[in-house]
Amino acid sequence: MAMIEDAADRAAIDAFGRVGTAMITPFTPEGAVDLPAVEATVDHLVGLGNDMLVVSGTTGEASTTTDTEKTEILRAVVSAAAGRARIVAGVGTNHTAQSISLAHSAQDAGAHGLLSVTPYYSRPTQDGVIAHTRALADATDLPVMLYDIPGRSATALDTQTILTLAEHPRILAVKDAKGSLAASQEVLASGTIAYYSGEDALNLPLLSIGAVGIVSVVGHVAADRFSTLVSLVASNDVATARRIAADLVPLVDAIMNRMPGVVAAKAALELLGVIPSRTTRLPLLPADAQQVDAVRLALRRSEYLTC
Repeated sequence: MAMIEDAADRAAIDAFGRVGTAMITPFTPEGAVDLPAVEATVDHLVGLGNDMLVVSGTTGEASTTTDTEKTEILRAVVSAAAGRARIVAGVGTNHTAQSISLAHSAQDAGAHGLLSVTPYYSRPTQDGVIAHTRALADATDLPVMLYDIPGRSATALDTQTILTLAEHPRILAVKDAKGSLAASQEVLASGTIAYYSGEDALNLPLLSIGAVGIVSVVGHVAADRFSTLVSLVASNDVATARRIAADLVPLVDAIMNRMPGVVAAKAALELLGVIPSRTTRLPLLPADAQQVDAVRLALRRSEYLTC
């Protein structure tokens, strides 16, 4: 018997999909945005089963791309996806006016939704977060997914803040990377906003308490299995879902725990022949030979790489 989705879940699924990857931004060896490699990455991700692509998030190295580059990347992704996936643009910054400008550009470029990270570094009050996020949500007609990741933003979204923001008609979901299942379950009990796992190590636990989908880094490689995982949990086949999640533990560990996720994801895509270069922009360094070997071993163990 499949799980019954409430209205909030259905609205989010319709807006964003269920299985998404927070896309890397490929660069040339000289550090320029590699638009042909962007297009190749889109084809690879859609082919794996992603029905959502998140552009210019943390894994997209948004902090080191210009606003002009962000628009160019987004346009390339929208064009390459050609309607095969929902495209969600990361527009969150710690400057509300800049976030609104990025939201306008994203809508003009054809994005289907917006990802709004909690303003970082400034450490605003919860009331400040609410005012910032409402201003962003009011700026366009696009649905908004909140990004709760206090490990990077330094400010967690309180339960009441999320519930207050959920009252906005365009704020439909949370990408949850807070690492507190109790806090997530408290919000989910309200039935007013949908949740997506934003932390690959907690994909199965979050799905088991009511998350409707995943926004992943490991999805660069394993979105096919994550898609199966989401479907199994939705069908209440938790035993099979647990086996799939267990099989993915070494891959999740290699990509998420040994080095920054974007560094590992780029190394994996280079090994798989999707992108020609694993170049990152400083202050991130690309994977060194030892790190590449660790990613290669994990890909072989999970049978995504045979050579």
